[in-house]
Formats: sequence, structure tokens, C-alpha cells
Amino acid sequence: MRLGANPARWPVRARLTALYAGAFAVAGAVLVTMTYVLVSESLVRPNPPGADDLSGDRFGRPLDVEAIREAIAAYREDVLDRLLLWSLIALAGALVLAVCLGWLVAGRALRPLQRVTDTARRVADRNLHERIAMSGPRDELKELADTFDAMLERLDRSFDAQRRFVANASHELRTPLAVNRTLLEVALGDPDVSDDLKRLAPTILATNERSERLVEGLLTLARSEQTVTSPTPVDLSEIAAHVLQQERDEASSHGVTVTAALEPAPTTGNAVLLERLVANLVQNAVRHGGDGAQLRVWTGVAGDGVALQVENTGPVFAPYEVEGLFEPFRRGNGRTAATGAGGGIGLGLSIVRSVAHAHDGTATAHARADGGLLVRVDLPATPARS
Repeated sequence: MRLGANPARWPVRARLTALYAGAFAVAGAVLVTMTYVLVSESLVRPNPPGADDLSGDRFGRPLDVEAIREAIAAYREDVLDRLLLWSLIALAGALVLAVCLGWLVAGRALRPLQRVTDTARRVADRNLHERIAMSGPRDELKELADTFDAMLERLDRSFDAQRRFVANASHELRTPLAVNRTLLEVALGDPDVSDDLKRLAPTILATNERSERLVEGLLTLARSEQTVTSPTPVDLSEIAAHVLQQERDEASSHGVTVTAALEPAPTTGNAVLLERLVANLVQNAVRHGGDGAQLRVWTGVAGDGVALQVENTGPVFAPYEVEGLFEPFRRGNGRTAATGAGGGIGLGLSIVRSVAHAHDGTATAHARADGGLLVRVDLPATPARS
């Protein structure tokens, strides 16, 4: 880990370690200084009181007082030098140990914050059912975790209520739309039907069909916003092959040339939602690429995951328009863009991204230089069996 010259830009763990080490260094310096002073005061001085009165030893022999003083001074200086040297060496070694221990202690102290970060990262992928549920004493970290959990609880209830409203409203709308379609079809079968109804019926049926697709799209979008609770093993290549078989006739009617390179791409998830994802992308390319367009579908392993890539020729998109196509009811610059599962209801790519996110994956799109789109979906691979 590289640390800049400005400590304010260091990671929190590095700053805590530096704080621990700095406090230890200051305490160690104070201890060395006190030890040095105490030992210095305890050692015999070169000129102790009464030394000038010494004229000889007990046998009356004269003493070399000056030599004794020099010897005492040399001994004292040597002891203090050695004490200071070894004290500084010990302090340096202890400081290295303090840095290591400070790093470990800082990591342990910040572990609850890492749990908060991990939970926030999972919540960012729309997994609002996650909770930190931190245990332990009611300190600042636990209060932070409990506050975060309370916020998640409110968000979860709000999003659940929104999804239930969309699903219930869509269900309520499906019945009258189906009744309208049935009544129109029955009326058209009557030989005495008026000419006005015959002229208006195709337009009304087309509008009714579009409304049914819109309701079905809203239902799919509401379901795909939720986390997949019971994933099962699936292979994107098998789903793509099945969808291409279903869309073969429509592709032929539009003169679309389909090229497929379907390598195994095992993942886990909801097979129905993943089939809707692939179908939306294929239908978009067939219906909005234009007559005579080219469609290429690829599945396979990509890095640590698997991927689906759908590329088609068609109208030219500006790069800044592409991201907006993933928003509901958005179209590219007024043109018939790659939106919606047929009929351009504007939910196709929104559903694709929502399904991908529900499976812990991503969906991205890029405008091709010569026209058309390249849409790629990346999903986690099925864990290898031991």
C-alpha cells in the first residue's frame, strides 16, 4: 500500500497505526530520558564531597586523586553511553513491534466498519433485505450499524410497497384488456358488424395488444427488481438457443441474418427471468435493426463469470444516447430504438438491466460505429463443485 506525503489522505487504518506508533514513540522517549537521568544521578560522580581531603590510603601511601577522578569520569561516561545506545536500540525495536501490533489492532477495531461497508455494497445491488445486525456493547459503532439497519428497513418497506403496487395494478389491468380483446374479436366474427367497426377494429386491437404488452412488461419489471430467492443452475447457451429457435420465423420475415456462437455459460438464477432477458435482446435486434440487418449472439465464459453478447446492425446511435436506453420508456433520439419486447413499449432494456442486477450481474450497451448496438450481460458463473 502506497502512502502519500499528506497523512490526511492516508486510509483510516494507516492513520490509526501511525497514531498508535507516535504515542508509543513519545512514551518511549520519555521513559528513556527518565531512565538516563535517574541512572546518571545514581552513578558516582568524579568529584564526590570530601574527595579533596583524601591524602593517602590506610597504609599511609599517597593517592593519585586526579587519576581516580578520571577513572570515575570515564566509567560514568561509558555506562551512560551504553545505557543510551541500548535504550535507543530497544526503543527502535519496540517501535517496529508497536507498528505491527498497531496495524493489527486498528484492523480489528475497524472490522465492524468493514461489515457496514460490505452490507452497503450488497444493498447497492438492490439486495435491501440485508442487515448488519451488529452485536456487542452499545457504543458508537453499534449505534451507527443500528441506524443503518433502520434506514434499510424503511427503504425495504418503501420499495416493497412500490413493487406490490405495480404488480397489483398490472394484474388489475390485465383482466379488462383481455375482455376488450375478446369482445372485439367476437364482434368482428359477426357477419352483421358495421363497416365503421371493421375499420376501427384493427387499430383498437393493436392499441389493446400494445397495452397488454405494456402491462406484461411492468409485471416482469416488478418481478425482476427483486432478489432471486431460489436460484437454480441454468446455462445461458441453452436459453439463447431456445430463444433463437422461437424467434427464427420473425427473423426470417424481416430478412435478418442470425449468427450464433453459443459456448457453455453455466450460471445460477431464475430461468424464466433469464429467458425474458435473452428474448428482449433478440427481439430488439430483430424488430429494430431494420430489414436485412445482421444479428450475432454469443455466450461463453468471460473471466470469473459468464457473459451473453447480442450485437446487431441498425440505426446509428450517438454514444451519449445509449445509457438512456436502459431507462423505462426511453427511446434513442426519437427513433425506434432497442426498447421493449416488440412494439416499442420502452421497457425492454430496463427489464434486461433489472434482471441482470437481480442475478448480481451487469448489463451494458455500446453504440457500433457503423450503426446498431452491442449489448453485453455479465453474470456470476456457477461455483465449481468440489
